[in-house]
Amino acid sequence: MHLALKIDVDTLRGTRDGVPRLVDILGRHGVSATFLFSLGPDHTGRAIKRVFRPGFVGKVRRTSVVRHYGVRTLLYGTVLPGPDIGRRSAALMRSVRDAGHETGIHCWDHIRWQDGVAHADAAWTRAEMERACDRYAEIFGEAPRTHGAAGWQMNVHALRLTQRLGFDYCSDGRGTHPHLPVYNAEPIRCPQFPTTLPTLDEMIGLDGVTEDNVAAHLLERTRDLTTAQVYTLHAELEGMRLAPAFEQLVLGWKAQGWTLGPVRTLYEATEPMALPRCTVRAGSIPGRSGTLLVQDEEFLHDVDLAMAA
Repeated sequence: MHLALKIDVDTLRGTRDGVPRLVDILGRHGVSATFLFSLGPDHTGRAIKRVFRPGFVGKVRRTSVVRHYGVRTLLYGTVLPGPDIGRRSAALMRSVRDAGHETGIHCWDHIRWQDGVAHADAAWTRAEMERACDRYAEIFGEAPRTHGAAGWQMNVHALRLTQRLGFDYCSDGRGTHPHLPVYNAEPIRCPQFPTTLPTLDEMIGLDGVTEDNVAAHLLERTRDLTTAQVYTLHAELEGMRLAPAFEQLVLGWKAQGWTLGPVRTLYEATEPMALPRCTVRAGSIPGRSGTLLVQDEEFLHDVDLAMAA
């Protein structure tokens, strides 16, 4: 019963303030995790364009975006220039690795990827991913081995690049179990370990869930599960205002018998090419606006992996 902790770091504030607090919490409980960093400019303020997306305003009201992200962060890329996260926080990122945690790529520019990748062409997608890979190598002195897409947003070009850029595995979408993705009948060799549990911001504000009781509600969901799970948290949330809830989760999951650690632990416990092949597509999930990469239940046993690009 392994529960993998995947930490998405979206902003400069999340990197500087949220990441150290999470490293501290994890260290006190003897737990390691996978930290995925945004490596280029912080343009969080440009998310204002999402006000026209169905469900976005409701999510903002439920999850107190200003309190979690701060006014200054919400001005980056509009009124204020977007600071370069990787340039400013390289030493901090390396300290996460040195503390025993897995590190990988979240994106180059979080807002640009999340809002643009769905309709982007191959050249745009490759440029974004290669810039992130180059910056990661510059900071860590080695190539990245894993990737978890910003906003769980992907396209077919990005999926192809997960294998061509040499990632061991990725955690780019939402689903129920590890698999080899098949997109529009095209098999991809790079295994996916999707986020399987809801995030705290998807739960808060719905069905009586508050910041004070969200940990208890999530623990109730995991109490009777017996298969491996992937939980995604955010440095801007669980590393800041929701840190008490995250600590409750760590203690509660340990009490339930879960072994906590990085996503790589799941990868190392599998034979990647023996994983089931499942279709992936753009879809929606409760509590989150817009569409994202989701795993279908359909298994494709007759796909010839030799056809993979």
